Amino acid sequence: MIMPKKLRIGVIFGGRSGEHEVSIRSARSVIGALDPSKYDVVPVAITREGKWLGPAQAARLLPAETRRSLPTKFDECEGGVAIVGDPSRSGLVKLDTDKDSGEPLDAVIPILHGTYGEDGTIQGLLEMAAVPFVGCGTLASACGMDKVTMKALFHNAGLPICKYLWFLRSQWESAPEKLLRRVTKEIGLPAFVKPANLGSSVGISKATDKASLTRAIELAARYDRKIIVEQLVDGREIECAVMGNDKPEASLPGEYVIHDEAARFLDYTEKYSSTGRVEFVVPARIPKALINRIQKLALRAFQAIDGSGLSRVDFFLRRDNNELILNEINTMPGLTDVSGFPKMWEATGVPFPKVIDRLIELAIERHRERARNETSI
Repeated sequence: MIMPKKLRIGVIFGGRSGEHEVSIRSARSVIGALDPSKYDVVPVAITREGKWLGPAQAARLLPAETRRSLPTKFDECEGGVAIVGDPSRSGLVKLDTDKDSGEPLDAVIPILHGTYGEDGTIQGLLEMAAVPFVGCGTLASACGMDKVTMKALFHNAGLPICKYLWFLRSQWESAPEKLLRRVTKEIGLPAFVKPANLGSSVGISKATDKASLTRAIELAARYDRKIIVEQLVDGREIECAVMGNDKPEASLPGEYVIHDEAARFLDYTEKYSSTGRVEFVVPARIPKALINRIQKLALRAFQAIDGSGLSRVDFFLRRDNNELILNEINTMPGLTDVSGFPKMWEATGVPFPKVIDRLIELAIERHRERARNETSI
C-alpha cells in the first residue's frame, strides 16, 4: 500500500499586534491538533518587532510539551527567514545564506490575530507567493478587520446592526469638543468606543459620561487612526463558528454566560483567563428556531465579506425584545484551549483535529480555485 505524502504545514504565529500572546497560545493548540501521521509541522514565529524567526528559534517560544510533539528537529539559521512574493520559491526562504535554500511548504496556517495578521497584509503576501493558506483572503481579511467597512457591508447585505459612528484620530485631535457633542447626540451614552482595527477587546472601553468618553477615545486612538463608537446593546453575547469556502457551514452557537456583574464587559483578561466569572456555554441555551436564525445570519455575514476558510460571527441577543444584533465577524478567531471556535465545532460533532484537517483542505481547495484565474491575455 502506498502511503499518502505527508504535507509540510507552516504554522506562523506571534506577530506585531497586541494579540501576540494569544497567537502563541493558538499556535500551541493548533500544533497539538495536527496529526503527525499526516503533517510535518514547520513553526515560524514573528517577534513583536516584526522579525521572522526560523523553525528552530520559533520552536523555543512554544511550551516544552509542544516542542516535543514537533516531528522533526530543525537546523539553526544564523540569518532570518521570510516568505517572499515570488511563487517560484514555494515557501519559507532562508536569508543571508551563501546558497538559495529554504523550507518548501504545502500550506500555511497564519495564526496571527489583529494588526499585520488578520488584516489582509500577510494574506496578500501569501497570495503573491502562491502558497495555500488557511483563512480568508486579502479582501475579506481587510474588510473583516476594519469594523467600519465591515458594518457597511453588513448594512448593504440587509443584516441587523446597531447604531454607530466613526471618525479619524486627526479629527479628534483637532476638534474634540465637536466630536463629543456629536457622539452624545447621535449615539448617546453609555456607548462602547473601539479602535476600528483590532480584536480581543484590546483598546475597547465603555463610556458613561463625557469624562469617560474622552478617556475611551484617547485609549482607542493609541491603537488605530480610525475610531468607532457604537450604541450600547444590553444583550446576551452569542457566537457562531463558520467554516467553508463557497458553501460554508455554521456550527451550533455558543454563549458567554456571566456569573459576576463586574465582568459584564468581556475584556481581554476575561476572554483568555479562567477567572470563573464568565463561562462559555455551547450550545447556547436558546430555542431551536433562534439557533437556526443565528446560523443563517452567520453564513450571510461570512458571505457578505466574501469569507473563506473560517470565521467567528458575534451577536447580541437583546434582553428587552429578543432582537438579534450582528456585532462583528472575526476572520482568524482565537484557537486557544479556552476559545469559542473549537468549542462550538466540538459541540457540533467535529473535534478540533478534524477542524484543522478541514481547514487545510479548504486552503488547498481555494488555492486551486484561484489558480484557475487567467492573469494574462
